[in-house]
Formats: sequence, structure tokens, C-alpha cells
Amino acid sequence: MALRSEPTARQRRLATELRRLREAAGLTAREAAGLLGVSPPQISQIETGLAGVSENRLRRMAANYSCTDAELVAALVDMATDRTRGWWEEYRESLPTPFLDLAELEYHSRYRCDVEFLFIPGLLQTDSYARAAFSSRIPALPADELDLRVSHRMQRKVIFDRPAPLPYEAVIHEAALRIRVGDRAVSRAQLARVLELSEADHITVRVIPFDMDGFGGAWSPMMLAGGAVPKLDTAARDAPDGTGFIDSEAQLNVMRTLFRKVEAAALGPDRSRDFIRRLAKEL
Repeated sequence: MALRSEPTARQRRLATELRRLREAAGLTAREAAGLLGVSPPQISQIETGLAGVSENRLRRMAANYSCTDAELVAALVDMATDRTRGWWEEYRESLPTPFLDLAELEYHSRYRCDVEFLFIPGLLQTDSYARAAFSSRIPALPADELDLRVSHRMQRKVIFDRPAPLPYEAVIHEAALRIRVGDRAVSRAQLARVLELSEADHITVRVIPFDMDGFGGAWSPMMLAGGAVPKLDTAARDAPDGTGFIDSEAQLNVMRTLFRKVEAAALGPDRSRDFIRRLAKEL
């Protein structure tokens, strides 16, 4: 089997989890290879996502690593045998890899949560708002790439259109609701879209007003995506050197705690809708 030149985020996550299981068992790659009857380089290729792994081999690895978590093993098998070629693949040669990784992550998630301070979350954005946001980049994006980024962002919303829509919660700071990324008309339409989507059973929107007491400790955007089992949850947080996925249990626990703190400080869904309606009337 030919080696992959660029594993997807899902393939890399599978590889990471298999490495973690081996390390938790106290085995070296050479020892694991001996138990499995393969060469050490093959273990390395599997654990970097460069090579796939069959269901039978994965279950043997889990047994060799004394992993008794049946739900985790089943989830890893699903990841290993998944042959989905998602809609995001059409952008593989056109957009940066993180765009594709995010779409793939959302597609396979059990739930999604966002915390935003300066922008409306991407999954709630209108076409015009997304275009205005991407147009603010310096240096400016070429027209064709701008169109692709907007199109990709709009297509991400397919997770809300399937028979079992993805449960989604957004916590949005008042600043993000007030900042005019585009003109007045764009802002007005964007607030109307947030209100419309917040009425859906699978979407919850909460607002953090400027004058909310007891809010602190989380000052940058956060994202949580639920995996098939909690051990496979994924988080992301913006940083000066860019945004990357977080999947270590210790870091995930920090992110879960931060999200609960932000959620507790925000208004409830009904009061949040009333708050957004008042802002919309000011435009």
C-alpha cells in the first residue's frame, strides 16, 4: 500500500491515539512491531498517519496494548475503516489544509461549541458577512480565493441540514455582535440570521454582555468538537502563532472547564435573543 503524502486531520488523530495506547502500555515501537509481526518502520508509518491500518490489525494492536475500552476501540475502528470522501475534498488543491481539517472534524463530530469575541461564529455567518470578514485580510486575497473561502464557509453548514442535525452551541460576546464587519445592512442581516438560527432545536446561542459580572479567564476564541467518545474530543484555540487542534486529555479538560465557565457567565437562550433584538433595533 502506497504511503500517504498528506494525512488528513482525522487520519493523524487515529495515528496519535494508537501511539498513545502503545506508550500507555509501556511498549517501544520495536516491541509493538514484534507482537504484531511487522517491522518497526511499519509501526512508525501507522503512528504518523502515513499508512492506514485494517480493522483486524487495529484490534490486534489494542489487544497487545491491553486496551479494554471497547467503545474507544470501536470508535478507532470506525476512523480506520472510514472511506468518506467529503465535500471539502473539492477544495484540497485550492485552500489551506486547516480549512479542510475543520470541515472534516465538524462532519464527524457529535456536537460543536464555539466561543467568539470579535466575530460571529463561522457556522452562523451570512454570505455577505463572511465575504466582508475575509476581505479585511492584509494583504488582500485574490478574488478567486476570496470566493472559494466564502463558498467553503457556507458549505460547512450542511451539518445542520442532514436528517440528524449536529447539536451546536455558540457563546458570543457583545463586542462581536456590535462590530460592523461589513456595512449597516450586512450587520442587520447578520443579526437577523443569528436570531433565525437560534430558534432551531439543535442550535443554542448565548450572549455575554459587556456589563456581565464574574466573567474572565477566557479571552480568545475557542472551539470544542465532540468525538465518538470523550477521549476523541477535539478543541482549538487561537494563539499568536496560529490556530491548532488540541487533543491531549489534560488540555481538553482545561478547555472544557473554560467553556463551562464562559457558558455560566452568559445569558440564557431566551434573554440572549432579546438582547440581540435590542441591538438589531439600534442599527
